[in-house]
Amino acid sequence: MRVFVTGGTGAIGGYAIPALVEAGHAVTALARTPQKAAALTAQGATAVSVSLFDRSALTAAFAGHEVVVNLASALPSTARFLSGKAWRNNNRVREEGSAAVVDAASAAGVGRVVQESVSMLYRDQGANWVDEDSPVDRYPNTLGNHAAEANANRFGGTAVVLRFGLFYGPGAAHSEQFLAQARHHIGLVLGPAGTYLSSIHLADAASAVVAALAAPAGTYNVVDDEPLSKRDYAAALSAAAGKTPWVRGPGRAALLLGDRLTSLTRSLRVSNAKFRSATGWSPRYPSAREGWLATAAALS
Repeated sequence: MRVFVTGGTGAIGGYAIPALVEAGHAVTALARTPQKAAALTAQGATAVSVSLFDRSALTAAFAGHEVVVNLASALPSTARFLSGKAWRNNNRVREEGSAAVVDAASAAGVGRVVQESVSMLYRDQGANWVDEDSPVDRYPNTLGNHAAEANANRFGGTAVVLRFGLFYGPGAAHSEQFLAQARHHIGLVLGPAGTYLSSIHLADAASAVVAALAAPAGTYNVVDDEPLSKRDYAAALSAAAGKTPWVRGPGRAALLLGDRLTSLTRSLRVSNAKFRSATGWSPRYPSAREGWLATAAALS
């Protein structure tokens, strides 16, 4: 297929572009700088420079493509994660950018749109499994993702929404920082230790993007086979770092930050069964235990 990717130079894009090329697809990707264009070319993609918010330019760029994969985001750095102002650019990308992408894809006659979203939209479900029919929540940091999903669902062709777990792996800045902390004997537990966190290695997220090109229209969770409790997730990270944690935290104290950190403090034991059944996809790393070991080895 001829596939156009927005967000191809981001964390997941850095894996998705070569995965799509390796699968035999002709890939075009949006690049904002000559350096990023060169990186895309080195991965086997054709780079184009247009604004994510320019519908006319996007329509021309999308012409002749069968699929548009929208991975564009502007997540704040870990240091600014708790700042509401720091999320404004990401929300604009998710809201206005996704609207422009869908409008341009429709105008260009593209048949399929794949939209990135997150599983952190769901309400806290404790130890219960979370599937695509589970209730979602609306707190400030989710509004951009809700808008992106709504835009994808108004697309006239085939729309596939992928609700990813928490990304980790080389290239995800926050996970590299978590690993560095673990190597300094710091164990990170966000929220009550017995609650669940659903994650996905970037390489597995990329293979899911490839699988989504043949998925029936719909919304799908893309997470590890085995979500871990916060306690076990921290243990997996410490094991990968090869260090025993001397300091653990912030634990339940993280709940005091409210909506600013609720995406990571709530309990989400998310199931990937629907996507596996629809596409035959399965993650290379069944859980964060295996994925963090691979990440540590790659970054050592």
